[in-house]
Amino acid sequence: MRSSVAPHSAVSAVATDTDFIAYLTEQAGLGARLTHRRMFGEYALYVDEKVVAFACDNSLFVKPSAAATRLAPHLPQRPPYPGAREYPVADELLDDADRLRELLLETAVLMPAPRVKKAKAAGKAEKK
Repeated sequence: MRSSVAPHSAVSAVATDTDFIAYLTEQAGLGARLTHRRMFGEYALYVDEKVVAFACDNSLFVKPSAAATRLAPHLPQRPPYPGAREYPVADELLDDADRLRELLLETAVLMPAPRVKKAKAAGKAEKK
């Protein structure tokens, strides 16, 4: 039976495994500043609570920014998931801890601060 995915599709259906996240975290060397959250079988990566990258299909997709353009202009680009725009794929930086850390930190500087979540009301207004 043939797959519904095109043979040379830029996006595959392999979920990111925890070993990849552990390796990426170790290589970045940012300690508690680098966190991750599971999203739809993949991961969002945060530096200082700002989304800086996604780990999808065991690849590192850095948020497009002036930092990526300046620090790693030759990174290949592809969408991290179907329907997404193209992101720089920083897999080649995984073995270069200093460049990886610099790219993640510089990207974080350029990303907007996280939105403050509004506290939920203690109860709904009473009906009259």
